[in-house]
Amino acid sequence: MMHEPFGAHMILVLARAATLVIEGQGAYHLMEPVTCRLSGELIQVNRSVHTFRNLEPGRHYDLEIETRDGQKSRLGFDTRRESATLNVQDFGAKGDGVHDDTQAIQAAIQCCPGDGRVLIPKGTYAVLPIFLKSHVSIELEKGAVLSLQTDRERFPILPGTVLSTDEKEELNFGSWEGNPLDMYAAFLTGMDVEDAAVYGEGILDGCATKENWWQNPKIKRGAFRPRMVFLNRCRSIALEGVTVRNSPAWNLHPYFSEDLKFINLTVEAPSSSPNTDGFDPESCKRVLLCGTHFSVGDDCIAIKSGKIYMGQKYKQPCEEIEIAHCLMEKGHGGVTVGSEMAGGVHHVRVHDCVMRNTDRGLRIKTRRGRGVDGRIDQITFERVEMDHVLVPLAVNSMYFCDPDGRHPYVQSREKQVVDERTPSIGTITFRDVHATGVSVAGFVLGLPEKKTEKIEMERVRIELAEDGEPIAPIMAEQVPTMVRSGLVLESVELVCLKDFQVVIGDQPVAQPVTEKNVTETVCD
Repeated sequence: MMHEPFGAHMILVLARAATLVIEGQGAYHLMEPVTCRLSGELIQVNRSVHTFRNLEPGRHYDLEIETRDGQKSRLGFDTRRESATLNVQDFGAKGDGVHDDTQAIQAAIQCCPGDGRVLIPKGTYAVLPIFLKSHVSIELEKGAVLSLQTDRERFPILPGTVLSTDEKEELNFGSWEGNPLDMYAAFLTGMDVEDAAVYGEGILDGCATKENWWQNPKIKRGAFRPRMVFLNRCRSIALEGVTVRNSPAWNLHPYFSEDLKFINLTVEAPSSSPNTDGFDPESCKRVLLCGTHFSVGDDCIAIKSGKIYMGQKYKQPCEEIEIAHCLMEKGHGGVTVGSEMAGGVHHVRVHDCVMRNTDRGLRIKTRRGRGVDGRIDQITFERVEMDHVLVPLAVNSMYFCDPDGRHPYVQSREKQVVDERTPSIGTITFRDVHATGVSVAGFVLGLPEKKTEKIEMERVRIELAEDGEPIAPIMAEQVPTMVRSGLVLESVELVCLKDFQVVIGDQPVAQPVTEKNVTETVCD
């Protein structure tokens, strides 16, 4: 697999922490350790994304990076200024795991001046939902654990919609699976917040189990289950370093927000936990997810833009999304687009990532009814390593979700009328991708009346497992369980294959590509 040339750049600089990306030396872990000299201090770095901590605010730093073979890169950066540090223990927080520390922490946040830091030192803090504030950073020191209480009667509720005073507009606060519905406030909630950060080496523990939040998970009880982080109409927010675990539902859910950075996180949930998606940007713009490790009970990443109502009303796509240097282990999909994306998803680039033991790699889910604004286009996978990902590419235009998901209109293989209900898929690209332990190389099911426009594979090698696990590669009717299968394409306009291989052991498979209703195939 090809790599980018060696290089390094900063992706996040706060007052007391700065994060570096090293290119060309490995996707998630570096192939060999790299030596960094930060203003004279020597530091060994083992991952492509590294955060320097305990920096001084308002100071210039010089950084030199050197690989074992002598390649060097130099750069400088200035940490942000900091007006004050407020320790939550000075506001009454106990950190003993018993006392309710919610009000003390919230008081410190509300009292913090602009460009200030709220410090949460080592300890276990029993809390209810915490609300973020503009121009305030929150640092969780190593050993700090925020432990979310589970008594839903004590949680505030974010209403799905509230009518404005002039009765002309609606205000949307809560969300559930792409619809404006009442939800319990998230562990960390941001409403119209800008220029804020949550960072450090601490832990956010949602404390969800099958005895509380994961019990009867699809049933609304008071309101729908909370997220771990919910950012609604926020701007310029950074989340860095923390571990997020045992979420009641989705973990990280930015919503109608822009200019966001999610850096060097760990997102964990048992593989059996319901709807614990790792990262779900919805109707967001300019989002960077970098250096994050996922192991969850649903899709590691699911990119969305409203089920039907929100997508068609606001027409706000999810766009300009970059996912880089991430490790995705255990999940239904590595990166999923949809199925709630009636506002569309455009310009997503996934590069230099590793996926292990996910059911699928790139998973696209849509269906008739998502509508003309529900266009998926310019989705690129580049320099991605997959191991025991059962289906590296799964594009499904007949996903049988929702109560009417098996209706003949949704599932029919005959051409339907193209109208305002018809979604579309543009260009999907795989470039420099290597997958091993695979059951089905890929499955693309377009709409016969609106074919998937372009599937592009360049320098792609798929190694099928000799003892592969039988799997239905997509969730649609008339799709059989398959194993040791090449790339299946149905209802596609253009297929471009350049240096595309499907093998078992060292031997090419007899039929690497199966086509039905494909307009044109170009091979090189």
